[in-house]
Amino acid sequence: MEAYDRFELLINDRVVKTPVAIASMAGIVDAAYVLERAAHVGVAFIGGYSIDAPTLEASRKMAAEGRKEFLYDDPIEALEQEVNALKQSDVVTGLNLRGSTPAAYAEVAAAFEDQVVYEIDAHCRQPAMLEAGCGEYLLKNPAKLVEIIRALKAEDVTVSVKMRAGVANDADLARTVWKAGADILHVDLMDFGHVRLRQIRNASPLMLIANNSINTFDRAMNAFSHGADLVSLARQSDPWTLAGLDAAITRFADECGWYNAPKQLCRGGDIRSLAFCCMPVKACPLIPALQKFGLSREEYLKLKQEAVKGTPLDGGKTTCFGGLAWCCKISSPCMFRNMTLEKIDLSPREYMRCKRRLSEQIVHRIFEEESADESS
Repeated sequence: MEAYDRFELLINDRVVKTPVAIASMAGIVDAAYVLERAAHVGVAFIGGYSIDAPTLEASRKMAAEGRKEFLYDDPIEALEQEVNALKQSDVVTGLNLRGSTPAAYAEVAAAFEDQVVYEIDAHCRQPAMLEAGCGEYLLKNPAKLVEIIRALKAEDVTVSVKMRAGVANDADLARTVWKAGADILHVDLMDFGHVRLRQIRNASPLMLIANNSINTFDRAMNAFSHGADLVSLARQSDPWTLAGLDAAITRFADECGWYNAPKQLCRGGDIRSLAFCCMPVKACPLIPALQKFGLSREEYLKLKQEAVKGTPLDGGKTTCFGGLAWCCKISSPCMFRNMTLEKIDLSPREYMRCKRRLSEQIVHRIFEEESADESS
């Protein structure tokens, strides 16, 4: 099976062959590091790289204190060597950058244009970087983060923001970077886990990468089922761990059809799980969820009915609510759903792919309307 058919992931207009990524580690993750592991990763964020005088000085200070850092005099020249080395691979390349001004980021983007993803390091918490006006400083000063995002988007490039959970209001921050124009949110979850991940997923439609100790298949699936599109590894990104994750996730995707399907809403699922919900006719988590997402019961009914027209989910009169649009996740036993799938010759895998399409339309509608309401 081709990678796009399996995961349906595109970043920077390139197919992501697996939803396993390498996260940046200053002084460690460079092109050579990635190429040694390229067979089992879809995306790699190399760096962090300091890109202007204040952050270069901060890197030198940190290196003198014993921390690993990439040191050079000319950032563009140093980055060019790394970017060129990775052109031979099928890994989508991201540059994790640390700059003190929006202009510094724009200069790098002007040099490399759409060859790479530009990741703003709003994650580093070393005092020297905070004093230089980057890293976690940006989480506490979101107006500057917005300026940097907009400066990069003015260069017509793909933008990621690497953040650390718990420094600011994470849901508010997710909404802020989405509305500023960012494309990807890369979240170090720290010790907050899947509850925080679900909150972030419910706050914006950004592509979401989950990070922090996600080094087993079970942990990856937990992240996927609460909103992550990809998972990333840093210190534990050894070739054996990456290979195991890639293989297990690939097998699961081939079997189930939707590798990062959410849990059902009544079991702690995120906004995407509305695709598995039935009609709003009883007291259950669906009712408050609709209120939270700004949908009336009538709007929800109309949205799902229109979304499934002309698809296999449009049928199913013998199911509980008279249509597959209202049926639950394939992992939940249901005689009526399964009889209908067999009757219309729709495999469980294809059923889940159809539910993914439905979920995408629901999420798009909710956030599209929110964006339109705020701009009107």
